[in-house]
Order: sequence, then C-alpha cells, then structure tokens
Amino acid sequence: MIERTPVLNTLTHLILLAGLALVLLPFVIVVVAATKDLQGVNQVPMSLVPGSHLFDNLAAAWDRGELGSKLLNSLVVAVGVTVGKIVLAALTAFSIVFFRYRARMLVFWLIFTTLMLPLEVRIVPTYAVAANALAPFQTILDAAGLSTLIAWATGIQVSLEWNLLNSYTGLILPLVATATGTFLYRQFFMTVPDELLEASKMDGAGAMRFFAEILMPLSRTNMLALAAILFVYSWNQYLWPLLVTTDQSFSTAVMQLKRMIPNFNGGLPDWNVVMAATLIVMVPPLLVVALMQRWFVRGLIATEK
Repeated sequence: MIERTPVLNTLTHLILLAGLALVLLPFVIVVVAATKDLQGVNQVPMSLVPGSHLFDNLAAAWDRGELGSKLLNSLVVAVGVTVGKIVLAALTAFSIVFFRYRARMLVFWLIFTTLMLPLEVRIVPTYAVAANALAPFQTILDAAGLSTLIAWATGIQVSLEWNLLNSYTGLILPLVATATGTFLYRQFFMTVPDELLEASKMDGAGAMRFFAEILMPLSRTNMLALAAILFVYSWNQYLWPLLVTTDQSFSTAVMQLKRMIPNFNGGLPDWNVVMAATLIVMVPPLLVVALMQRWFVRGLIATEK
C-alpha cells in the first residue's frame, strides 16, 4: 500500500523542479544568447529576454564553422561507433553465454574490469596502437626471428604498418569495444530459455543463424535503448578525435565548436555566434533521443522477454 503524504509529495516535487531548473538553465542561456546581437550578448548581466537575431547567428555559425562537413564527420563517427559497439557487444555476450569453454567467465570478468579504465587512462597506449595498428604483430615476428628468416630466405624485409591517424577508421575502431554493452547483452541472453536453443538446434539452425534470426530480434528493445545511449556518447566525443586528427577535413562538430570559441584579444567576443553553433551541434543527439525515447524507456524497464 502506498501512503498519500501531501507534505512529502510537495517536497518531492519542489526538489524535482529545482533539479529541472538546474538542468534547463544552461540550455536556456544558450538559446537566449543565440538570439542576441553582439552588443546584447556581451551585456553584464546578459538579459534573458530573447532577441531577434537567431537566424542571422545560425547562418553565420554555419558558414564560419563549416558545420556542414563537420556534422557529416560526426554523423559518420557516431553511427560507426554505435553500430560497432552493438555488434561487438552482442557477439561477445553470445560467446560468453552460449558457448561452454573454460575461460569464458575469465574473459567476461576481464572485459568487465575495463569499466574501471576510462578512455583518458588508456589514451596513450591506444594512440600508439592507432599510429601503427600492426606494430604488435611486427614485434612478435621480430621476437620470434621470423622477420630475419624471411629476409634471409626471400630478400624481402617484412615491415608491417597500418596508420589509423587522420581517418574514419582511426576515429571509430578504437572506440567500438564496450564493456557496458557486453554486460547488458549478457544479462539479457541469460534470460533466454534453454528450450529455445534446443528447439533451434532441432530445426537445424547453426550458432550464427540462432544469433541472427532469434536472439537479435528478441533483443531489439535493448538494442535500440543501447543505441540511443551510444550515439549520444559517440557524438560528444572530443578528446579522442582531437588526438587522432591533425587534418581539419576529419574534424568533428564538437571539435569545430571548440575552435569557434572567440578570442578575447581584440574587440567584443561574438558569443552569440558560438551559442548558435552550439544549438546546431545539439540538434542531432536531441533528435535521436526524442525519436527513440519510447524504445529507450522500454529497454530500461521492460521485464517481459
């Protein structure tokens, strides 16, 4: 039984409203600043009454920031990372749950412990791998003496090199591993009845057919909820794209937004244009969350499998 306590209900709603105000206030400031002219946005304190220069600022931000190509780069990276994470996490969890090999729990816990290692901690070795993804294989060949043997037998010097810098592959590939996705898929796959697996075997379905035609359709809700989270995460990536791209043509929208921060050395800073660019960069993840909100909520609270 749930007791009705008006005082506690009122207090709870006040706390929720205060939290909502804290969350929305920065967004309101961004929207209002994007509607101001140069003088209005630099007033201290800035008035929270919207101006009439929104479309002018949006056009200036689009042209000055070259946001068309940068948004396309961000979209390619976000979609690539999202799809890669989902596919890799599903396959990894499928292997751990449905294949009975001795080291499967060790593999799972090794993957799970990487949750304690954020990108910033492993950024240096990850960058070294991205600079030459085949360097470990070259080290193995050199240590085993195979490169020397091949050079002596054929006269060909083996030098393995695959540079991922300044490429979509370098932006996407190092980010596709996800312990969170693997854990979520594992928890879902463990709820699948064993009878379903036995029935698929009796129908002659192999492992990959069972995975593609039975498990993946069953996990559609979880997949879409995870996709919404991963898309926003990938879209907002800043540190990794900043490290692996020196070519401006591969810059993402978030990186370009940082470059548009005004210089205070001369004249008034045009924060109105930067805030307009911020609105443009915010639109794609907001659309994804809005369009997938129903699936996101169902993926978090659904209990029927």
